[in-house]
Amino acid sequence: MAVKVAINGYGTIGKRVADAIRLQPDMEVAGVTKTKPDFDARMAVKKGYRLYAAIPDRVKVFEEAGIEVEGTIEDLLQDVDIVVDCSPGKVGVQNKPLYERLGVKAIFQGGEKKDVADVSFSAIANFEEAVGKQFVRVVSCNTTGLTRLIYTIKKNFPIRKVRATMIRRVVDPKEDKKGLVNGIEPNPIKLPSHHGPDVQSVLPDINIVTTAFKVPTTIMHVHSVAIEMEGDVTEEEIKNALLEEPRIMLLRSSDGFTSTAKIIEFARELRLRYDLYENAVWTESIGVVDGEVYITQAINQESIVVPENIDAIRAMLELKDKEESIKETNRTLKIGI
Repeated sequence: MAVKVAINGYGTIGKRVADAIRLQPDMEVAGVTKTKPDFDARMAVKKGYRLYAAIPDRVKVFEEAGIEVEGTIEDLLQDVDIVVDCSPGKVGVQNKPLYERLGVKAIFQGGEKKDVADVSFSAIANFEEAVGKQFVRVVSCNTTGLTRLIYTIKKNFPIRKVRATMIRRVVDPKEDKKGLVNGIEPNPIKLPSHHGPDVQSVLPDINIVTTAFKVPTTIMHVHSVAIEMEGDVTEEEIKNALLEEPRIMLLRSSDGFTSTAKIIEFARELRLRYDLYENAVWTESIGVVDGEVYITQAINQESIVVPENIDAIRAMLELKDKEESIKETNRTLKIGI
């Protein structure tokens, strides 16, 4: 029997998680919430999702806009097994008391502080830690990308330390009220960026320092990663290790992948909404100099955490073990194909 999943926040991440859940044979979407009657709310109804008001006193606002809602978020949570909170950053923690009061398991996103949950989660790195837990936080897009890369190398070769620079898209493509127009913003100016400590919330034994910059683009992040190894390793060994992980995709600039724009154009042909669930690593960027591994990768911030949410549901509800869950998620989302 399929478990019932609520999506609190049908936005950039929420709509993608909802569509991914629909593809899972052991899950169903019980309903989704919106705070206002916008085009996303209308599309949710058109796609057949049961719509609820995320803010209880706004039911009438939806009705006046001609959008039928089933009730409020509290109504939705009465008969679900778990809720995936895809609210904007710092809103999820405000929703947590409701989940606690109703005794509902909840998944939070990376915009929340790590202490909102029992575990910070990355499927390939620490699936087992989330098994049976009440609250789990799927780490952010950048942290997911870093953690996948570092864990894949770490499980094959001993690592001494990691230094990484994030070149961050400033906002998501649909955001039209904020963002840099003509500038580059150190984010933050003072070391370190939050990404290193966030990686350590999943991989506590990794020595990592990160820096980050916001740039005027909306489509992807880029990471420049330097990993000092404990022993000798070759470029070929690193490539082979990355090729073994389905959630890491190696792309060659010689095939035309000369920028994030080209990667997104490829993703438009590959998947619905150009969702790229994998780390996109430039093969030619992989190098080894004086015992340090250098890698450059691109991360689609809108979709990379989607498979992590699916695997977190299975871990928390003890539906499948790590290997079975990841294999099923990869199959249904066509990851690694």
